[in-house]
Amino acid sequence: MAAEGSLNLKGLAGYRWLENGQSILSGELLELYRRLDRLFLKWAGEERAKEYAFPPFIPARELDKLDYFRSFPHLVTFPAALDPDAKNLERFADGTPVDAEGSLHPSALGPIRDILTPAACYPFYIHFQGEALQGPRVVTTRATCFRREESYVPLERQWSFSMREIVCLGTAEEVKEFLKRSRDRIDRFLTSIRLPIEWREAADPFFRPTRNPKYLLQKLDPVKTEMVFQDRLAIGSLNFHRNYFGETFRISRGGEEAFSGCVAFGLERWIAAFLDRFGTHKESWPLREESRA
Repeated sequence: MAAEGSLNLKGLAGYRWLENGQSILSGELLELYRRLDRLFLKWAGEERAKEYAFPPFIPARELDKLDYFRSFPHLVTFPAALDPDAKNLERFADGTPVDAEGSLHPSALGPIRDILTPAACYPFYIHFQGEALQGPRVVTTRATCFRREESYVPLERQWSFSMREIVCLGTAEEVKEFLKRSRDRIDRFLTSIRLPIEWREAADPFFRPTRNPKYLLQKLDPVKTEMVFQDRLAIGSLNFHRNYFGETFRISRGGEEAFSGCVAFGLERWIAAFLDRFGTHKESWPLREESRA
């Protein structure tokens, strides 16, 4: 399922690609990962965002409120476990648990009530469900996200990847001002390091898109703007959700359904852009010491 990318990562110190669509980082590349995340966390701090750490599972019943499983069935990754019945466990253990191709052959599975989180911001709306906000709320988290794809590219398209998000909930104007400040902040940084990015309107990859009303709404009134590197790689995005999550999860602001928006950074993709633009040597990466704050 691996596909060729534009980067030649063979023999790169501190990097190992797993054919199931995941990366291992160490050494200077891991340091770059951490420095980029510190930079994004610093930007979150400028918005006085409170940081959260969530578990990797999301209850299926909560995500179903977003019609996620009909919209994105091709992206879902399930954490599954065997039915704990003793005879079922014996059948699994006495059979061929793993075949020569490395495929598991489970016996009966127990109920699957969770999925591995596909986006870092979703847990916030579940967490704040039913709340009446007294003012705008800005929060941030870094998550390992999971999206099943037809093929994978090292650092650029992975089954599991790291996403840092900064989320704002409030009135429509409060969220729009947050997104404007975020875009201005990102633009200043990109200009200062001379990393060429083009902002482009985008739509989420819906299953059967022409039959999905949310896809049609996005085409008529785009809510997602991506930071595109080299005319091909989205390394982050600005997202205006309108009051969709506020309505779905009964989050209010000023007596009305809260609006929300987020800025998302794909850490592995930022690393790919840095390596492509600035090279593989630590000394050439244009991150100032303030990103350590």
